[in-house]
Amino acid sequence: MEEQKEQIKDPADTAEASINKIPVVEEQPPEPVRRKKTGGEENRFGKKAKIAFEKSADSEPVEEVISINRITKVTKGGKKLSFSALVVVGDTKGRVGYSLEKAAEVSIAIRKSIASAKKQMINVSLSGSTIPHEIIGRCGGATVLLKPAADGTGVIAAGPVRAVCDGVGIRNILTKCHRSNNPINVVKATMDGLSRLKTSHNLKKE
Repeated sequence: MEEQKEQIKDPADTAEASINKIPVVEEQPPEPVRRKKTGGEENRFGKKAKIAFEKSADSEPVEEVISINRITKVTKGGKKLSFSALVVVGDTKGRVGYSLEKAAEVSIAIRKSIASAKKQMINVSLSGSTIPHEIIGRCGGATVLLKPAADGTGVIAAGPVRAVCDGVGIRNILTKCHRSNNPINVVKATMDGLSRLKTSHNLKKE
């Protein structure tokens, strides 16, 4: 009986002994995830990322409504009300067009002008982000002076001229409107000047 008593051990002692035998593994902090740099970005606020953002923004087409006028036509039966919309459309890659259409509602007039402007787009000769040389565009009583500018200057222009420059994709230019400020004539004068631009390659051929 005494031998059997010696063989019986306390269950608490056996549990402590088994716990002491388990090897303790120290937890290591997880390694930080390293982000691979791609060709289009240098860092969060890097120069390459800014250039990539500008390129993506430039690729979007521009459709800008310059002016909406109310037209009243007096007939024998009374007054007939309609609206006209002047719209400029460009792909920001050297092609731009404008149109002036009328309709009974403003939304329909804008839709008609956009569709018509896309069919009348012209190609404009550019030199980087500006125009190749100075030129003056004329239409009716409006005269628009267009001058090339260095990088970082921006678009120094009034509303109608700025809309046309944004549609073409010009980012640096100096402009000045003389005489008439009529938006329709100003847009036509700007388009007249841009359509007559010539690059150095074209001048050499002539």
